[in-house]
Amino acid sequence: MSNETFIKKSNFTFESKNTEYKDMNLGIDRMSQAISAMGDPCKKIPAIHIAGTNGKGSIAAFINSVLSIVDIKTGVTTSPHLVDWVERICINKTPISKKEFKSLSLALSPILTKYDLTPFESIVAIALKYFTLKEVKLLILEVGLGGRLDATTAHKHRPIIAFGAIGLDHCEYLGKSLKKIAIEKAAVITPKSTVITAAQHNIVKQVFKETAIKQQAKIHWVDPLPSDWELGLSGIIQKENAAVAKGVIESLENIGWKISQEQIKEGLSVAKWPGRLQYIKWKGMPIIVDGAHNPHAAKQLSIERETWSDQESGITWILGIQKQKDMINILHNLIREKDIAWIVPVPGQQSWSTDQILSFCPEYKSQLKEALSAEAVLSIIRKRKKWPSPPPIITGSLYLIGDLFQRQALKNQVV
Repeated sequence: MSNETFIKKSNFTFESKNTEYKDMNLGIDRMSQAISAMGDPCKKIPAIHIAGTNGKGSIAAFINSVLSIVDIKTGVTTSPHLVDWVERICINKTPISKKEFKSLSLALSPILTKYDLTPFESIVAIALKYFTLKEVKLLILEVGLGGRLDATTAHKHRPIIAFGAIGLDHCEYLGKSLKKIAIEKAAVITPKSTVITAAQHNIVKQVFKETAIKQQAKIHWVDPLPSDWELGLSGIIQKENAAVAKGVIESLENIGWKISQEQIKEGLSVAKWPGRLQYIKWKGMPIIVDGAHNPHAAKQLSIERETWSDQESGITWILGIQKQKDMINILHNLIREKDIAWIVPVPGQQSWSTDQILSFCPEYKSQLKEALSAEAVLSIIRKRKKWPSPPPIITGSLYLIGDLFQRQALKNQVV
């Protein structure tokens, strides 16, 4: 899809989301030139830059929640969205209006088209212009893919760098080894920056250390928060993501903002980030949705299940897995002996079918079933005498979950 088509014909809904990696052209030269042509929006505004394989959005949500509590006007850009493109551009917790988004898109169209920006790059460029117009004081920039060549890296004033967990994902773009991926992500570390990172694999840790030394950056390794910290997001892994966010907030003192521990605790406790280990309802019945879409995230979800009562008797999974994802290791991390996994297509995406999965993983033949949609599976389950405990889990793709929310098949009712 051309940039003009994206701007002029986008209906700002999930239907446009399958363009996320369309016409991928990694590199920041075009983005840098476009930003320069726009007058260098946000040039003097410091950014918290968040990279990692998993947890980036949660870390951003935690940081944003604290900054909203203390009224620091912050421009936030994240990806992907669940339902609507405008979710990606927020002032604190308020998304850009569709009217403002379309107006800015049309105004910037000549520049975005001239430099042949992709939809993702266009969103980042629009965000920076919007944040300048709104006179934000601080930025939160979530890396879209990788780091070294990501559009967000074109913003140069990034004194604070945050890393979530690093694992294998997007290998077709970033490389097929953990070291190669770590190098791509570590490249976001700017000279003399403060780096806050979760615990990492030793290979990643070494890359980070070497890069930090080269850049004269100060690196802080954080441990998960203790259990007595109340968090707005569910899951064991969120103790780690929240610890990174806490470290970031504390490091803001270096650039002029001192935020108390009480304010940090309050902000972390009310953070929201839909689609991540979220307990909601479908037609009054409890379900869990989680956007785990790579082996590392699937492993975290597997660890999480250990805390659930009755999980030994089996889990009902509803899985939509995109074709480019590491399906084999996702399944190996999720599915246990008594589990049942319903395989469903991911709307708008090429995804794994049951037959395709079994050609690689015949050991799951007795455990896999196929359906046309997640809703069809839930309808089948509802006809049974007893609803499963733990409840069914929809996972494998944020695109799948976003589609269900967009069509209001799932209600955002907390169980």
